[in-house]
Amino acid sequence: MLVGIWKNITMGLLATLAPALGAMPTMEADAVQAAPLANPSTENAQDLGPANASQTVTASVILHVQNPTALQNYIQQTETPGSAQYHKFLTTSQFAAQFAPSSQTIQQIEQELQQYGLQVVSVSADHLDLQVQGTIQQFDNAFNTVIDLFKANGQVFRAPKKPPQIPVALLTNVLAVVGLDTANAAQSLTVKTPNVSGMPSPKAVLPQGGSTATGTPGSYTVGDTANRYDINPLYQKGITGKGETVGIVTLSSFNPQDAYTYWKGIGLHVSQNRIQMVNVDGGGQMDDGSVETTLDVEQAGGLAPDANVVVYDAPNTDQGFIDAFYQAVSDNQVDSLSVSWGQPEIDYLPQMNQGQSYVDELLAFTQAFMEAAAQGISVYAAAGDSGAYDTARDFPPSQGFSTPLTVDFPASDPFVTAAGGTTVPFSATFSLGKVNITQEQPWSWQYLQNLGYQGLFPIGTGGGVSVIFPRPWYQSGVSGVQNSAANQAFTDSQGVLYGSPFTYNLPSNYAGRNLPDVSMDADPETGYLVYWSAGGGWLAGYGGTSFVAPQLNGITALIDQYVGGRVGFLDPVFYQLMQQNGYGANQPFNDLTTGNNWYWSAVPGYDPASGIGTPNVANLAQAIKSMG
Repeated sequence: MLVGIWKNITMGLLATLAPALGAMPTMEADAVQAAPLANPSTENAQDLGPANASQTVTASVILHVQNPTALQNYIQQTETPGSAQYHKFLTTSQFAAQFAPSSQTIQQIEQELQQYGLQVVSVSADHLDLQVQGTIQQFDNAFNTVIDLFKANGQVFRAPKKPPQIPVALLTNVLAVVGLDTANAAQSLTVKTPNVSGMPSPKAVLPQGGSTATGTPGSYTVGDTANRYDINPLYQKGITGKGETVGIVTLSSFNPQDAYTYWKGIGLHVSQNRIQMVNVDGGGQMDDGSVETTLDVEQAGGLAPDANVVVYDAPNTDQGFIDAFYQAVSDNQVDSLSVSWGQPEIDYLPQMNQGQSYVDELLAFTQAFMEAAAQGISVYAAAGDSGAYDTARDFPPSQGFSTPLTVDFPASDPFVTAAGGTTVPFSATFSLGKVNITQEQPWSWQYLQNLGYQGLFPIGTGGGVSVIFPRPWYQSGVSGVQNSAANQAFTDSQGVLYGSPFTYNLPSNYAGRNLPDVSMDADPETGYLVYWSAGGGWLAGYGGTSFVAPQLNGITALIDQYVGGRVGFLDPVFYQLMQQNGYGANQPFNDLTTGNNWYWSAVPGYDPASGIGTPNVANLAQAIKSMG
């Protein structure tokens, strides 16, 4: 299975990976190829003319993994009980020696780049990410492009006017070049309770009586998460994440003191120097996305109160996003890693970008995730907050866009555990009626729309079928795993993106990677407290699958401590335990069998609305320990 999935990594293309890369439309010579399509603001931008040719910039040159088939097999063996490689994870230097270009090859690449005046200023420890410096003119010459400045919605950014071309002499070893553009790359996957008429705003409630939990929907804390998902038995055994390190990849900076205030405010006692900031490519901005970084740290660090926390914050660019993961896996300091930023996976396809393909960037990410798996770093990503229709958040129907069934990246990557969201039982009275949810179910604000509140489609947990990534080995033969649906098309009927209408017909009946893998509470109506000083302090009614990814991150720190070492990429383990153990209060997982995410329905066993289901963490930890 593995060979068929990833043999094309050595080619630097996804042309044989999925039918999504069928016929490509003709590329317009002066199209703005700023980045994989992230939002309409970067398209139809005002061209301000050539960028300063003498300006010095730094780009990232990502090299091909070597022996990818052997790497894929090694990853699978690390999660196969009884294998000689079971939990025998590699160091970064071991990974580089076995699966990265040699020092001699890198020297040859440096010499080739020097012919254009470009200098390699640093090489990552895994030998896959080269930081290359030069002037804009030198990059123009080396990659046969023209870099201009553009302006859209008040943002000025640089971008190539035509796709960069890798020099022939480098094609064998270079996978992607990122950093020639500075347009935004992704969005945080955080949602607040809806601001609609007649919908009450939740008030922040802090824990009382020595508890770390509030028991109040909309003001839940990590203490409530521990109560709901069977974490407390681990705490009672002294399992608190001591000796473990959780990592956060994010595209905004934050104020670490906010996390300390949150932990203190809910009654957690933590070390006052547990947070380390690593500013990748100069670090992220302090902006609206800072609440994402804040809650990620509060959740992961709150569920594992004695774990260390390393925050890899980077600029919100393609280069920053990719470099952050390569930095994290090269450092090999964190035992688990989560990210709550993403964008629709189809945004990387040529059909969405006037013929320009960004699938080399998808593969650049995937290589980092594969390295993480080989080194035993568990990686989690939020599955999205637009239900089964991931593009709807960026491209709403009100602007003439269709809403095809789509999924979010990086959650759709086969070497990442996709974190889905649920609504937990609650009752509430709103101006338009009463809500009474009696069973935990996939998060979908369909229940609010059914009351008469409008504008909530398709907010809910991401989930569905990738049309890019093939079904991975751990989902093969799993009942409930789906193929892509028929008759799905992304249509820009008003020409918002490129000035004229276009349609991309998505592949039908494609046996793609299904997501999510596991789920936990993400509905803002049954959501969480956040302490964010820039937003006013204690805030209630926050949610989104962005909470679930860091929660699983913190939970993994507990499992690592309980097992006595890294457990690595857990998807193969999760699916094996589901199939072997079934469901129940004494088993690792609970099944969700009611509700939907606007399209996919929860059914017994696996489904693309809730994945495997929700974890019973103490049982899960014991089951994983017993496998070794």
